Amino acid sequence: MGLVRREFVGLFGGVVASPAFVKPVLAQPALPQATMPTTADGAPVPAATPVPARPVTAHDFGFDRPGGGRSELSAYAGRPILIVNTATNCGFAGQLAMLELLWQRYSRRGLMLLATPSNDFGGQEPLEGQAIADSARAAYGATYAFTEKVRVRGPNAHPFYRWAAMRKPGETPSWNFHKYLVGRDGDLVGGFPTSADPIGPQLIQAIGKELQSG
Repeated sequence: MGLVRREFVGLFGGVVASPAFVKPVLAQPALPQATMPTTADGAPVPAATPVPARPVTAHDFGFDRPGGGRSELSAYAGRPILIVNTATNCGFAGQLAMLELLWQRYSRRGLMLLATPSNDFGGQEPLEGQAIADSARAAYGATYAFTEKVRVRGPNAHPFYRWAAMRKPGETPSWNFHKYLVGRDGDLVGGFPTSADPIGPQLIQAIGKELQSG
């Protein structure tokens, strides 16, 4: 039995080792080579240069108008814009008349003035919509533009005011009649406190500088 087993194993091993039973290795097809795009004359096409994101400016924002429509700040590109959070029942409401003097003096030179009524401080703007502008006109002769009532502070503030707070975190509204001056290019020039007289030297000089920059 041992001899038979050895012969069987030898025979089997010979069959397996026989060239006739070896599976041929097939040649693998060559993978296509990646090609670089070229121009018509064969020159390689340069990789596209990423375009940097444009910084956000005031011109990316707008305010609802009383009665419908929007005041897009981009419509005033190339002009300085003074944005004031107003309140008709505030002790500083007399500034509505001072803002009218400012408007009459500088609107022809390019200044845009926008009143943004707010009830954020002391609940001193009880009116709504067009009634706010009508009240300011009747009591103080205000003829400049008013927006719908907005929030000017906190996480629910109007997007413009949230952006301005990030741009100038130390110059945010702390009461009614805070003033933001936007430059011709849409960047935020600065914030001016409630106490800043609309026709006082601090604000007049800043507006004059922007008007002359064009």
